[in-house]
Amino acid sequence: MRKVPVFVLTGFLGAGKSTLLNRLLDDPAFAGTAVIINEFGDVALDQDLVRIGKTEIARTTTGCLCCTIGSDLRSSLHELHVLAHIGEIAFDRVIVETTGLADPAPLVNQLIPCGAAATGLRDHVVAKAFELAGIITLVDTVTGEISIENHFEAVKQIAFSDRIVLTKTDLAHDPASLRDIDALKKRLSTLNRSASVVDAKHPDFSLSSLFQPRDYAPASLGGDVIGWLALEEAIRDDHVHSVVKTVETASTPPFERHGARIRTFSITRTEPASPAAFGKFLNLLTLSAGPRLLRVKGLLQDRDDPERPRVIHAVQHAVFPTTILDSWPSEDRRTRVVFITDGIDPEPVRQLFEAALANRPRKARRALGALSTMAETFRSGASQLARALTG
Repeated sequence: MRKVPVFVLTGFLGAGKSTLLNRLLDDPAFAGTAVIINEFGDVALDQDLVRIGKTEIARTTTGCLCCTIGSDLRSSLHELHVLAHIGEIAFDRVIVETTGLADPAPLVNQLIPCGAAATGLRDHVVAKAFELAGIITLVDTVTGEISIENHFEAVKQIAFSDRIVLTKTDLAHDPASLRDIDALKKRLSTLNRSASVVDAKHPDFSLSSLFQPRDYAPASLGGDVIGWLALEEAIRDDHVHSVVKTVETASTPPFERHGARIRTFSITRTEPASPAAFGKFLNLLTLSAGPRLLRVKGLLQDRDDPERPRVIHAVQHAVFPTTILDSWPSEDRRTRVVFITDGIDPEPVRQLFEAALANRPRKARRALGALSTMAETFRSGASQLARALTG
């Protein structure tokens, strides 16, 4: 029986994975593609931002796949296999879109023959029915260098890939930005000499070739990758054994690999809001938090156009223009914003959100004061903050 190819689509926060996935699902050549969307945190939002066609299947998991030692991925694949076996669905490929903080090592160990041994009937079924056919990593040319410098996950995502896709190259219009892209390409070649690098905005860019099944061989990616896989297997075995010794349960609790500083939280709002007020909130937050604001993503209900949600998108210091959807993707029409931060407490962010949307500058200043103790960029941006508050 021919195994179903599984492709891992990864890339650090804000690299453009959902955008590429939407482009893929609009292509008739990808009919019959099963999609597993993983999100970091307890609020599922990405599925609302990905258009799922009639012949595709989406399964959304919250939490982080790499922190559950791969068990959630195998569970999702087994579910798809069972549904196909009873004739409920049909698919000929699977694409796993990971969270931007995902470490590829535990996922690879669960999907290649030389990785972790199957531990139960479900795992044996998955091993026989599916095979890892490629890892595609997206790299944002706007914030990619900063992500590589500050986050080891970004480095590992690049190192494990056999295809690298540069995104947002169309935003480079001046010679300095073009030189930055050339420098980034050189940096990528030092991290991974084997992967081919393509530009998502190039006229010859082909999704079909990107997701063409192939033999994914970690050994061809260098000693670092092999070492990380071995280390991951040792961590997994040690974690599972310690759980068996101390807890009488069949389940294994998540393994925390991102550190206590990395956290996710969400803000929801039932009443429609002013896009201008929300824009002020987001600008104040990015100015005060800087690179510690890893990601902001959400849907905003516009009080002047409540039937068409606005898509909110910010990565570290960069706030991207909002886009407007034709309609709400689900029955949930609340404003929903998900934050992923590094060392930032949620409460001042929530206070700033409420103060900015209610136009209360004094409360906004207090919230910014609390944020200033957590973000290194507050003092350098103080004058900008003052102007923004009174503008």
